[in-house]
Amino acid sequence: MIKIGMMIGDRYEILEKIGTGGMSDVYKAKCHKLNRYVAIKVLKQEFSENANFVSKFRIEAQAAAGLMHPNIVNVYDVGEENGIYYIVMELVEGITLKKYIEKKARLSYKEAVSIAIQVSMGIEAAHNNHIIHRDIKPQNIIISKDGKVKVTDFGIAKAATSNTITSNVMGSVHYTSPEQARGGYSDEKSDIYSLGITMFEMLTGRVPFNGETTVAIAIKHIQEEMPSPKEFVPEIPSSVASIVLKCCQKSPDRRYQNMAELIADLKQSLINPEEDFVVNKDPDMEGGTRMISDEDMAQIKRKVPYQSGREYEEQDHDETMRLRSDTEAMYENDEEAEGEDDYDYDPKMERVTTVLAIVAGVVICIILIVLFGGKKNEGNNPSGPIITTEETKEEAEKVTMPDVKGMNVDDARNTLTGLGILTEVVYEESDSVAEGVVISPDVSVGAQIDKGSKVTLTASAGTQGVEVPNVVGLTFDEANTQLVSKGFLVNKTEDYSDTIEAGRVIAQTPVDGNKAPKGSVITVTVSLGKEDTKIRVPNLIGLSEQDGTVEAIEAGLTVGSVTHIYSDEVGEGMICYQSYSHGSYVDQGTSIDIKVSQGAQKVTYKCNVSIAAPTTSEAPKYVSGMEVGITLVADDGTVLMDTKVTTFPVATNINGIASSGGTLTMTYQVTTEGTPTTDTDGSNTIIVPGTTENQSFTRRVEFVISFFYL
Repeated sequence: MIKIGMMIGDRYEILEKIGTGGMSDVYKAKCHKLNRYVAIKVLKQEFSENANFVSKFRIEAQAAAGLMHPNIVNVYDVGEENGIYYIVMELVEGITLKKYIEKKARLSYKEAVSIAIQVSMGIEAAHNNHIIHRDIKPQNIIISKDGKVKVTDFGIAKAATSNTITSNVMGSVHYTSPEQARGGYSDEKSDIYSLGITMFEMLTGRVPFNGETTVAIAIKHIQEEMPSPKEFVPEIPSSVASIVLKCCQKSPDRRYQNMAELIADLKQSLINPEEDFVVNKDPDMEGGTRMISDEDMAQIKRKVPYQSGREYEEQDHDETMRLRSDTEAMYENDEEAEGEDDYDYDPKMERVTTVLAIVAGVVICIILIVLFGGKKNEGNNPSGPIITTEETKEEAEKVTMPDVKGMNVDDARNTLTGLGILTEVVYEESDSVAEGVVISPDVSVGAQIDKGSKVTLTASAGTQGVEVPNVVGLTFDEANTQLVSKGFLVNKTEDYSDTIEAGRVIAQTPVDGNKAPKGSVITVTVSLGKEDTKIRVPNLIGLSEQDGTVEAIEAGLTVGSVTHIYSDEVGEGMICYQSYSHGSYVDQGTSIDIKVSQGAQKVTYKCNVSIAAPTTSEAPKYVSGMEVGITLVADDGTVLMDTKVTTFPVATNINGIASSGGTLTMTYQVTTEGTPTTDTDGSNTIIVPGTTENQSFTRRVEFVISFFYL
C-alpha cells in the first residue's frame, strides 16, 4: 500500500496523492536521483493480482514510454516493487482542456487553432511511432501553466502495426469515430476524427452529438450529418469550419490522411481565415450520411453497452480523476473495458443469427428505457449507468462529504483527495482518541460541497503531542532542520509570493502553536518569488509569415500589423522585422508587428555620363589625337561599351542596366621611334627599330537609378 513519505524504487519519495482513476492512483513524488518532481501512476492494489489488469497497465506504459515530444506527457520510468506496479511520468502543472473550455464557455478561433496545432504535433509524433491514441478528447489534453499543450493518457493506445480489429468501442462515445462505434478497424484517421470533434467543442462550447444513452450517441456518429460549427457560432471563419468538417467525415478516406496535412491547413487558417483552401474529396457512398443497418445496430449494442456487467460509461475525467484543484497536475486515467479478447466476434456467426440479434437489440432497448426512465429521478445510484449529459453537468461539480471520523489521517486525506476535496489537518491533544486518528472534520457527513473546496480535519496528537514551531519566514533548509529535530516529516510545496523572497517559507500546515504527533507530516510552502507573468518574445526573423504568426500565437502573443518591404538580407516571404526584439519580455496578449520581405528591391539603372580624355596622372604618355579603346563593363559582368575613339569627350546614354555601377577601361598604344647606332668597328650606322606597347588604366563609374518596378 502506498503511503505518504515512502520511497519507491529507492529514488521516488511519495509526497501527496493528486488524483485517482478506475484502475490507478496518481501521486506527486520527488525523484532524489535527478532532484525533480514527477507524477507516479500506481495500479490499485485490488487489481495488482489480476493478470489482465497488470497486462493492460504494462501495455499502457510500453505504448507511452517510446514517445518523447514537447506536446506529449512523457513517461520516464516503469517499474514493479513488492507487488506495486507503477509508471513515472512528467509532472505537468495545469488544467485539462475540458475544464478550460468550461471556464471560458468557448474559445476564439485563433486560440482553438493554436491548441489544435500543438495537439496535432503530439499525435503526429505518436503516429510516426506507429501508435494510435484512440481516445483523443479534451479530458486527455492538458494546458500547462506556461501555455504548452500536451496530450496524455495513452492507456488504450495500440501499435498501428498490430492490425487488430477492435472488439469493443474504445474511447469516450462523444468523441468516437464511426468506425470505432461500429467496432471496426481504427487507424490514425480515427484520431483525426476525434480531434475534429474536440475542435468543434473548443469553437462552440458543445459536442456535435448528444443523447440519452451511449448507444444513441454512437448511432448519431454513424448516421447523422455532422453539423457545421458555424451553425452555432456564425463568426467562425469558413476555413476553420471546413477543417473541422473534413476531420469529421464519416468515411476515413475523405478525412485528412495524416496529421501533416491537417497541421498545414490549420496554419494556413491563421493567415487566411476566410480563404477557401480546404480540399475535400468528391462525396461517395461512404462519405455521406449512412443509414444504419440492423446488423450494425446489433453489433453496436453488443459492443457498447456492457463492460464488466454494466453499461459502458462516457467516463468524464472530471469524475474518474478528481484533482485537488484546477492548477494542480492533471493526470487523467480513463480506464476502459477489459482486453479485446473478451469480446471476440465471428462475422459468420452474425449472418447466421441476424434475426436473433435484431430481437436482442429490441430487448436491450426496452431494458435501457426501463433503466433510464425508471431511475432518472431517484438521485445518485452507484449501481446504475452513469450518463454524462448537459443536464447533469452542474450536479457533477458537487460531491458528498464522506464519514472520515475515526480514520487514520493519511487514509482520510486520500479519501477526500480522491473526491477532489482539499484538506488541511490540525492536531489537538486527546486522551480518548488514538494518535493520528481524525477526531472530526469541519464539514458534516453527507453535506454537498463543491469540488476543490477545503475541509479541515482535526486529528489527535495523542497525549504527548509535540508543539509545531513557527517556521514562516525561514529558509527551507532552516525550517526543515527545525521540524526534523522535533520529529516531524516535511512536505515541501512551492508558490509565488509578492512579499516573501524566493526560498523562504510562506505558510505552514499545521500552523505554529498546534501540537502534532511525532512522525506526522508538516507541509511548508516555499516562495518562488514574484510570479513572472511576462512572455519571452520568440525569434520570428527568418520564418515565413505563416510560421511566424503561429509561433507568436503559441507564445501567447497576437500579431498586429503585417507590412511587406524590400530586403537585401532576408529572402522573399520571410519575416525581416519584429516590433519587439527576440528575448525581450512583454505582457501576455501583446500585439507584435511584423514586416515581411519582398526580396531585394528590383530596380534598373542608366549610364548617362561624358567620358573625358585621359589625364596626365592616368596616362603620362597619352597625346591628344591618339586612338583610345574604351570598354565599359557593369558589376554583373555585362559589357555595356566596347569602342575606339580619337576625340573626347565621349557621350554615353545606356539604359536598363541591372547593376548600380561598373568599370571603365581605357587602352592606348605608345610607340617609341627607332634610334641610330654604329657597329662595333664604327664603319656602319645601324637603325635600332622602335617599340609599340599597350598601356591602360581604369575608372569607377556609378550609374543612376532609372526605374523602380515590383
